[in-house]
Amino acid sequence: MRPVQADPNDRPVAIGARLRNARTALGLTLAQVAEASGVTKGFLSRVERDETSPSVATLVGLCQVLSVPMGALFVEPEIQVVRAGTAPRINLGGRGVTEHLVSARSESELQIVRSTMAADATGGDELYTISSTVEVLLVLSGEIVVRFIDREIELSAGDSITFPGREPHSWRTGAEQGAEVVWCLSPAAWRGTV
Repeated sequence: MRPVQADPNDRPVAIGARLRNARTALGLTLAQVAEASGVTKGFLSRVERDETSPSVATLVGLCQVLSVPMGALFVEPEIQVVRAGTAPRINLGGRGVTEHLVSARSESELQIVRSTMAADATGGDELYTISSTVEVLLVLSGEIVVRFIDREIELSAGDSITFPGREPHSWRTGAEQGAEVVWCLSPAAWRGTV
């Protein structure tokens, strides 16, 4: 039987940031984790900066102290890219608007929609709600008026507004100028097929 050659990867395994994030999420100091895992504070600091690699036994101890499965340190994060011009077109309603889903289709925690609104575009005469907890609107260019039950708020390029997604609202652009905006919805509200 021939030995199987491993395909070397010149990329170092970086686990330090994940260990540091786990530590800070628990509200623990370097000294507390170092003491609990039997290493020095300086050594742990170097591990967190990926300047040194711990032994397997030390790594197991650190993971136990931090309540992190050791395998989770080596899993590649799922990164999805949506290139300009390839974002799927969606329809959240409204007239005179073209909308593209610019966050990953599979993302359920946060949804980002880029809307190009013509002059006189509107979300409709009736107020509506979105099935999300938080809605954020960022105006990239132009002007837009967001209407609520008890008020209207005018927004210009660079302005943003945050409000509960379940708050009845609508929007409109001016008669002479459209707008380019980004909607951020958390959790994702639109789950249609593209």
